Amino acid sequence: MTKALLHQVIDRRLSGKNKSIGNRERFLRRYREQIKDAVRKAVGERGIKNLEEGTDITLPRRDVSEPVFNHGAGGKREMVHPGNQEYLRGDRIARPPGGGGSGNGDGASQDGSGEDDFVFRITREEFMNYFFDDLALPRLIRTQLLADAPEWKNRRAGFVSEGNPTSLHVVRSMRVALGRRIAMGGESRTDLRKLEAELELLGDQDAPGTKIAALEAEIEILRARLKRVPFLDPFDLRYRNRVREPVPTSKAVMFCVMDVSGSMDESRKDLAKRFFILLYLFLSRHYERTDVIFIRHHTQAAEVTEDEFFHATESGGTVVSSALTLMHEIIRDRYMGSEWNIYGAQASDGDNWQQDSAKCRELLNDKLLPLCRYFAYVQVADEDQNLWEEYTRVRDTNTHFAMQKIVTPSQIFPVFRDLFKKSPAGVL
Repeated sequence: MTKALLHQVIDRRLSGKNKSIGNRERFLRRYREQIKDAVRKAVGERGIKNLEEGTDITLPRRDVSEPVFNHGAGGKREMVHPGNQEYLRGDRIARPPGGGGSGNGDGASQDGSGEDDFVFRITREEFMNYFFDDLALPRLIRTQLLADAPEWKNRRAGFVSEGNPTSLHVVRSMRVALGRRIAMGGESRTDLRKLEAELELLGDQDAPGTKIAALEAEIEILRARLKRVPFLDPFDLRYRNRVREPVPTSKAVMFCVMDVSGSMDESRKDLAKRFFILLYLFLSRHYERTDVIFIRHHTQAAEVTEDEFFHATESGGTVVSSALTLMHEIIRDRYMGSEWNIYGAQASDGDNWQQDSAKCRELLNDKLLPLCRYFAYVQVADEDQNLWEEYTRVRDTNTHFAMQKIVTPSQIFPVFRDLFKKSPAGVL
């Protein structure tokens, strides 16, 4: 009586019951560049509240068309070859200049039929993945082993003779089994070859049958002994061994400094908030152990919460140095030490007192930049104010200081990617 074995396969992939997820992922990989361009355009057209929602992607029909195989006309046929641009066979009157549409251009075809562009929707998660693709905090260094909540990684540590069946290393196991069979049967095979050579020699010399029979019996005994050597023994099994070890953890802090003075009208504040929302989303998605410090300033600077940073309506004059001074005080009180990666991002319209702009340059050169891994300044105005001129001098002498201008929402995406693009491996 035979027993039927019932095999049950459980699909534990994250896609769940979505059977088309594989096709969708292949489609997204194929049109990756077109989707990234659509995401870039969507960022500039959205408001702050719906910045991270999914979006509809439109691809031209010609880009998603698939090649098809058709049967040729075959047989004897007549055709007009390319080069005749005036008329075709069968025309009785002159054709209209430029020809008629076929439904693929701007005009409609003669019968009114045509095909629309291909439109599909990407989810919020896919939207953010495409948006933050190839971005990273510049010059980030892993510096510390955290004692309270260390990060662990599994490292290969050779092979062991006991382990989980899923970690069985087939090639290494067969290699050990081969070595064991060679070792256990080496002497027997040597004796077997000698006896076979002796038997062949006796056969050529017409030796007595009793002697030949004795040799054949010994040969059979040796062959039986070799067959008893198991092909694979439980002793031969080898399993991959992995050990957990703590790894250095990157500890980083990002200072978000925004100008809320009277010269920052609503459109400029909206540009600055969009930039900082992108920065905050980027940090929260990619760096779990990153502190974010929010600083708003007019004539006075204050550390505020996330909600106050994006929604408070307080305004006043402009003293940019107050924010940089507060940033230095917070670093000195909370984030001193070589284990911290310190970053700064500042947004302003550049309108500042002339004497205070020079003070800002001194604060950056003498106090902040020596402590920071990277500092980015974004001016949300096109005019070259005195603060921009002073910061230009800072940029010329510090490679880890960057500055850009954002005048329209459509510039936010390229500026953000330029400021936080991933550096090549080994480049700081």
